Amino acid sequence: MAVKHTSHKEPEFSKLRAALWPIQGSEMKKFLPMAFMMFFILFNYTILRDTKDTLVIGFVGAESVNFLKFWGVMPASVLFVVLYTKMSNLLSKENLFYATIVPFIVFFGAFALVIYPNKELLHPTVETVQAYQQAFPVLRFIFALWGDWSYSVFYIMSELWGTVVIALLFWQFANEITRTTEAKRFYPLFPLIGNISLILSGQTVTYLSDIHDKYPAGTDTWGISINYMMSAVVIAGLATIAIYWWMNKNILTDSRYYDSTESSKKVKKDKPKLSIMESFKYILSSPYLGYIAILLIGYGMAINLVEVTWKGQIRLNYTDAAGFHANDYSAFMGNFSTFTGIATILLILMSKGIVRRYGWFTGAVLTPIALGISGTLFFTFVVFREDLSWLTVAMGATPVFMAVMIGAGQNILSKGTKYALFDPTKEMAYIPLDQELKVKGKAAVDVIGGRLGKSGGGLIQQFLLLMVSSTATQITIAPYTCAMMVFVIVLWIFAVSKLSKLYTKQLAVKELEQKTK
Repeated sequence: MAVKHTSHKEPEFSKLRAALWPIQGSEMKKFLPMAFMMFFILFNYTILRDTKDTLVIGFVGAESVNFLKFWGVMPASVLFVVLYTKMSNLLSKENLFYATIVPFIVFFGAFALVIYPNKELLHPTVETVQAYQQAFPVLRFIFALWGDWSYSVFYIMSELWGTVVIALLFWQFANEITRTTEAKRFYPLFPLIGNISLILSGQTVTYLSDIHDKYPAGTDTWGISINYMMSAVVIAGLATIAIYWWMNKNILTDSRYYDSTESSKKVKKDKPKLSIMESFKYILSSPYLGYIAILLIGYGMAINLVEVTWKGQIRLNYTDAAGFHANDYSAFMGNFSTFTGIATILLILMSKGIVRRYGWFTGAVLTPIALGISGTLFFTFVVFREDLSWLTVAMGATPVFMAVMIGAGQNILSKGTKYALFDPTKEMAYIPLDQELKVKGKAAVDVIGGRLGKSGGGLIQQFLLLMVSSTATQITIAPYTCAMMVFVIVLWIFAVSKLSKLYTKQLAVKELEQKTK
């Protein structure tokens, strides 16, 4: 009983230990497997993100992504929430995890082995797609996505991996088994260890993409790269499942790390069998969840408004008279992921004490501020590139290359602050909530909220592309896109302020309940 009691107390560390590694030796059995789960999940996320961008942005076009996010990713996200909510009432937590992650692993393996090698047979001909585009110009981007529909499906599944497996499966599991005193120390370190995977997976993508000299001319080197990268995704996915299985057998059955009796009673009391409509009504009636949703929508929409324009510039940089060079594009994205991982680790080391010292609000508000400033600088260069030609001449670079590098810096800063500050503070906000809001509320907010942000950004750009002119591109709509980004970030900061007050009150109630038990 003494061991169990002390595990709930806040451990004491020296200032140096608290800053670098505030984990007790007895906690390593619980902490390290969770950290490795995040490692493998983010390893896959990076490979899938770089591959989906190469497939869709490279072969279909950056403008088409705006339509795919809204008409493809958003409906798929809503469908997933419906299925997940239904399965949560039918399956145990452990089986729910397996039933959710296995279809992803199967699809990515099948894409490399079956779908991509037979793309000419599965996809409509270029002539057919062009005929429809000419007949219905307002739907030209939709027909472009249909022309390479398997790439579109791959993009949707890759987007869902980031939302479902990272934001929902991992963090829901972490919130379930992590005590509040542990979360303050564990959560800032999860991304630190997990982002080492960005460095390794980024270099994996670069190595497996930069294979021009290893095969004879005329070989589909991009197809070979996909085969290797999807093999790595399947292996990392299976490793994630193995760690989760091991933790259920060895951690969740150990009262030093997890009180299964207390958790079982809590589930029976706080998790009634609600219908789908009842669950959504329960979620929508909570202002607390509403503000968390605004945070997710704000980040997704703001980063999307910048990112699509930037990736369109990368496509131009790797396209010439011979066509689009998929391997070069993918290798660049791999190096970008590596630098993102390095920058994120540095930001985590510099900022992981911010919440503890200055409070939740300060940690949560830094991400929209950083994204707003860097995003405005990127759009300023894109819009006024002709007036800034003296800079490109001085740097000895083309305007396109300069836009690519400035956008890369903006994205590295945005993603670094997301992993270092946005994700930990967002997940901390779920801890004081009851079981129903944690499980079904988190599923709806994370999946729908996250996708609505990116889909909303895509919808705005869809409207601009169709209304500005019949030949509009991401560059011509950039001034309007920048204005919308600034507006979204202002609303995001407002939601952070409101949620900070509610979080403080809810946490005080939670701590009072624990003291009275």
